[in-house]
Amino acid sequence: MTNLALSPTGKRIVVEARGEVFTIPAEKGDVRNLSNSSGSAERDPAWSPDGKYVSYFSDKSGEYKLVIEAQDGLTPPREIALDQYGQLLPYVNHRADLNYLLDNMGAEIAIGHSYVRGGDMPEVPNSPGGLLGADFAIENERFRITRIYDNESWNPDLRAPLSAPGVTVSVGDYLLAINGIELKAPDNIYRLLDGTANRQTALTVNSNPAMDGSRQVTVVPVANEQGLRTRAWVEANRRMVDKLSNGQLAYVYLPNTGPPGYTSFNRYYFSQQDKTGAIIDERYNGGGSAADYMIDVLQRDFDGYFNNVAGDRYPFTSPSAGIWGPKVMIVNEMAGSGGDLMPWMFKYGKIGLLVGKRTWGGLVHTADTPPFIDGGSMIAPRGGFFTRDNKWAVENEGTAPDIDVENWPKDVIAGHDPQLERAVAEAMRMLKEHPVDRATKEPPPPTWGKRRAQP
Repeated sequence: MTNLALSPTGKRIVVEARGEVFTIPAEKGDVRNLSNSSGSAERDPAWSPDGKYVSYFSDKSGEYKLVIEAQDGLTPPREIALDQYGQLLPYVNHRADLNYLLDNMGAEIAIGHSYVRGGDMPEVPNSPGGLLGADFAIENERFRITRIYDNESWNPDLRAPLSAPGVTVSVGDYLLAINGIELKAPDNIYRLLDGTANRQTALTVNSNPAMDGSRQVTVVPVANEQGLRTRAWVEANRRMVDKLSNGQLAYVYLPNTGPPGYTSFNRYYFSQQDKTGAIIDERYNGGGSAADYMIDVLQRDFDGYFNNVAGDRYPFTSPSAGIWGPKVMIVNEMAGSGGDLMPWMFKYGKIGLLVGKRTWGGLVHTADTPPFIDGGSMIAPRGGFFTRDNKWAVENEGTAPDIDVENWPKDVIAGHDPQLERAVAEAMRMLKEHPVDRATKEPPPPTWGKRRAQP
């Protein structure tokens, strides 16, 4: 007997013996021959996570195929006909077709992080389209600027083309021409911006939709506006939280659980230590690694104080860094991987409430996947997450919120963020019910003894 494995329920054991696959009771019961074959060999049996099925390889057809069978043996086994994908190989006319085929084959295992990438693709000339970091509306058959995104004046990693020094463009101006080519609706503005990314580009603008009196400015379009638009969204959220909470709550956005996420956490969390509570927004979190550092900081409490000898003598907490009041984390269906685990840890540690929608549900990490011979890859997920009570968790489940709130398009278009607004309301309720117990002044000076009067 080889390849013994105890079922997740602990009631039966699957075993490979004499080329057959059996399940036997852990204590009492019947022995079941699942493969029940002659002249073929079955090998490598394994349990499904719920203990209802057993998978194994069989060479019954002359080639090994994956078989899945109910552990009770009452229903016919099902072959995972991997050869069905092989039948499509003659119709692969491009490396992208092969990736599509491999992706569908990999979907048989129903697991996240199973990516198919790259390969021997034809070289295509790169002509990145330029973007101006602005919103436009069609008025008077012209493109009118309705918003200009800036870099918040302090962020060196962002470049806003229309907010650069010397660029005299304002909200309300009309964009009349690009590099001397007149622009009128219904023409596509991005047609004229094609190939302009990171290149000096001449814009003709005017405060009215006519060429007379127009002026020309030179800008350098960016290849991607995501950073500008994300920063504008984050800062708008921060200002909204400050307004709704009357300055009592901090707002911290976590774009991922990799280096940019840690940078954002440190920058936004510790700079708002004057707040009494915090909204932690991890919507659209792209993952990265286990966010144990952030969780450790969020669940930190202070042990005492040190007196402050300066100014109003407002005492320092020890440790000094932290926000000591209620915390609410916002989640949605676009947060995954490390963005699944972080809210799970937040809930497990009873740090605060989760508000929003259930997260993506992909928490099997990837590692050491060798590339294909042509440089492509098919990622093989390796390590799944399970809890201290020995149960698989999060993968294909996600982390559910304590309070389910949907951001319906109608509400968002109207200028609302129901998830953010509910998170603030819950944090303010928690703050009212459990005010932060923090000293605002030091106790009277200690008296260690009294000097005896001289005789």
